[in-house]
Amino acid sequence: MARRRSSPGFLGMFGRSGDLRQLDAALRGADLHPALVPEGVKLTIVNLMKDHWPDEPPPQAYPSVARLFGYCIAGREAFERSNGREDMLDAERRIEAALETGDSFDAQIVLMTLHAKLISAEVVERYGLSAD
Repeated sequence: MARRRSSPGFLGMFGRSGDLRQLDAALRGADLHPALVPEGVKLTIVNLMKDHWPDEPPPQAYPSVARLFGYCIAGREAFERSNGREDMLDAERRIEAALETGDSFDAQIVLMTLHAKLISAEVVERYGLSAD
């Protein structure tokens, strides 16, 4: 089966692919404006999602990924103000579990955020992250 490709569109003539539209909506839901995230990073996220869910990422996966990504960018306090304590604690549990396992989907999201230099300095310090 051929893999479906993601497309950011081209000069307004071709529309964005559905997965990128879903990610943009999920980022907004996590209080992160999609325009603040480079297109290459969004394409990487949806490609990681396609690798993790080979058939098709389920619709509920997008908000979950956006919340983890949003936490990495915003940091603890800003994320909690926008998303609530429960979502903040969930994101922290996911990061801690990702650090323990080392090669999970969540670990890939955190590492990609670190390599893209979008991650909050507070998150880097809190979890002792490095790009080594």
